[in-house]
Amino acid sequence: MLRGMLTLLRARLFHTPKNPFTEAGALEAFSDGALVIDGERIVAVGDAATLRGRYQSAALAGDPESYLLPGFVDTHVHYPQVRVIGAMGLTLLDWLRERTLPEEARLADLAYARALAARFVRALLRNGTTTALVFGSHFPGAQEALFEEAERVGLRLTSGLVLADRLLRPELHTDPETAYRTCETLISRWHGRSRLRYALTPRFALSCSDALLEVTGALLRAYPDVWFQTHLNESRDEIRTVAELFPWAEDYLATYERFGLVGARSVFAHNVHVREGELRRLAAAGSAVAHCPSSNMFIGSGLFSLRRHLACGVRVALGSDVGGGTGFSLLKEGLMAYQGQMLQPDGVPLGPAHLLYLATRAGALALGQEALGDLSPGRQADLVLLKPPPGSTLEEVLRHSPSPEASLGALFTLAREESVRDVWVAGVSLRAHLAGGER
Repeated sequence: MLRGMLTLLRARLFHTPKNPFTEAGALEAFSDGALVIDGERIVAVGDAATLRGRYQSAALAGDPESYLLPGFVDTHVHYPQVRVIGAMGLTLLDWLRERTLPEEARLADLAYARALAARFVRALLRNGTTTALVFGSHFPGAQEALFEEAERVGLRLTSGLVLADRLLRPELHTDPETAYRTCETLISRWHGRSRLRYALTPRFALSCSDALLEVTGALLRAYPDVWFQTHLNESRDEIRTVAELFPWAEDYLATYERFGLVGARSVFAHNVHVREGELRRLAAAGSAVAHCPSSNMFIGSGLFSLRRHLACGVRVALGSDVGGGTGFSLLKEGLMAYQGQMLQPDGVPLGPAHLLYLATRAGALALGQEALGDLSPGRQADLVLLKPPPGSTLEEVLRHSPSPEASLGALFTLAREESVRDVWVAGVSLRAHLAGGER
């Protein structure tokens, strides 16, 4: 869409321009709404009839029976794990050893990696995800294949080479010197190109020596505008092993703090079994946590204490995880977050506005993407259009919905990739890529 060519996109609109955890009336909804888009950006949002009168020259698009939301922001998802979804009966460390790491080793084959990258990017889009923080591959060629595919399609993606030098499969290991040189090359080639950014990505402290974490810290100091991502406090067995490997560390977070890896550009996945001191330090550093509820339940890691994170001021957004989880849908992750909180004595009562915020604006802020995450004028036009399949249960529920909030709740409960009709990034429809596959 060219700048100066206005488009009025009509639909039933939902977004959360305010934080529902701290402000009342955060959900803004229009039962017959419209967005006006000028190039990459939203210039107006509101009632369809009002905006049609104000922008009479705008080209008309959309469907008044569809549901328009900001594009979803996935803050933790693994590119190499598409084909291990559904590995039941295993907890984290056994799941890694038996199912996940053998599959990740296959990405040494560049043809395999390129085909998987195409599948991965398509799966994100088919589930309405327009921005993602992605754990990449241990192999540089496979990592470049992911960046190439994301650039070709137009996805917003932050990712990086996964680093490890112990306790995985030998072919997934790298030495610290090679890691430094390879990351430098990838940063210079991809960081800031198109809609791509680089994230330094040690897999987790369990698989990284002091020397490899020190190298990661040196890279972060040398390139202070890149991002950092890793895992933290996912399972009790993992935490015990990390304590044995780092006897000098007071807790898991300290294994990263010592090397300067905890800051405002740091995103830590899971953080299920966290101590109070770690929460306070995460908040003070401005770091974010990617909450992956379906993964935490599927591989039996535990239930996430959202209340403790919020009480300490730690930023939280949603991640699908994918391999350890049950798919790419952040609508599904919202539902699982809701259910997980319902099961806990100190659970936070979540409503549709909270779920939408966690799946959109909270993720955008966690990734430093201030121009994304809601439908306010001035934001980038990253959007997902949903419509229930004809004859579906979702269609029936929405037809009899008593309120916009109830409709949004039904979308989180019942809508999945079959309901995604179109996706826009920076005002450009990516509908053609929803049905694409391997090249």
